[in-house]
Amino acid sequence: MGLKCGIVGLPNVGKSTLFNALSNAKAEAANFPFCTIEPNVGVVTVPDKRLNILEKLVSPHRVLPTVIEFVDIAGLVKGASQGEGLGNKFLANIREVDAIIHVIRCFDDDNIVHVAGGVDPLFDKEVIDTELQLKDLESVNKKIQRIEKIAKSGDPKSKKELETLLIFRKSLEDGLNARAISLDKEELEAVRDLQLLTIKPVLYVANVDEGSILTGNAFVEKLTAKAAEENAKVVVLCAAIEAQIAEFEDPEEKQLFLQEYGLDESGLNKLIAAAYELLDLITYFTAGVQEVRAWTIKKGWKAPQAAGVIHTDFERGFIKAEVIKLPDYEQYKTEGACRENGKIAIEGKEYVVKDGDIMHFRFNV
Repeated sequence: MGLKCGIVGLPNVGKSTLFNALSNAKAEAANFPFCTIEPNVGVVTVPDKRLNILEKLVSPHRVLPTVIEFVDIAGLVKGASQGEGLGNKFLANIREVDAIIHVIRCFDDDNIVHVAGGVDPLFDKEVIDTELQLKDLESVNKKIQRIEKIAKSGDPKSKKELETLLIFRKSLEDGLNARAISLDKEELEAVRDLQLLTIKPVLYVANVDEGSILTGNAFVEKLTAKAAEENAKVVVLCAAIEAQIAEFEDPEEKQLFLQEYGLDESGLNKLIAAAYELLDLITYFTAGVQEVRAWTIKKGWKAPQAAGVIHTDFERGFIKAEVIKLPDYEQYKTEGACRENGKIAIEGKEYVVKDGDIMHFRFNV
């Protein structure tokens, strides 16, 4: 299944630098607003040590990790919801993503201009939130105007829909994001067609200076406390260092560079893992001589749904799934040995796939 994350933030907070590090696509990074005029798209492989383990065990012809698509959306400014700073075009780009990666500047540097004249992560967050909320409010009001007359005529469905839309309007007017509104699935159907921007899950990235990577700083503390109010996560990284890490092709050299900064892994790896968690995603594997491959699915999916990610025929004609746990594969070394030792479970249509399962599907169409 495809996964697309949009990187947003005010100009000059490190969005394009972060994007370059993620994808090595070399989006232009410059010290002035709107250096990214068109949204850049990069497809990034998801690092997973379990693939390395399976590669050593199976010795396949190829290894295929799962991927995430990142979209570098040009800097928003105050007034973007009204078209300021090419805002309407950028806001439209956000509608297409599954999750928002909100980059916020958490470092002082006199050589890099801040559009507001000073570094204040809460101000930055509020500007972006407000612009997205105003755009959502515009969408909600347009739909209210469309269905108000039908609801007043007594149509029960439209009446219920209007009630839900009015809840969203009041919340947005009060400065709340749509994702903060607690409603059931049926009620949320009223706004599904609107593709609200603030209903999308968000992950905050605190872009810090080199000296704050391990300990954070006062800016990070303020942002973390604010994010906690909406149960959102903050990933701390230094985009400039991540861009340097991304240049290393040799894994050993990359590891030595990380160790110089006291890091166990790159901030980008943490960011990708956090994005997976944000969207309730897990990974299962298929392993054979031809290929070892990672597949992304939603947490809680049953075996037939997981099989459908490979091919719709697998789901339509699903018979059973053979499941091996990675620790068993590591212990017995081969699929045949796992079978001989009773370590292959035969699961049916109700089996809920677990993160890290190694699966083989039987189907008939």
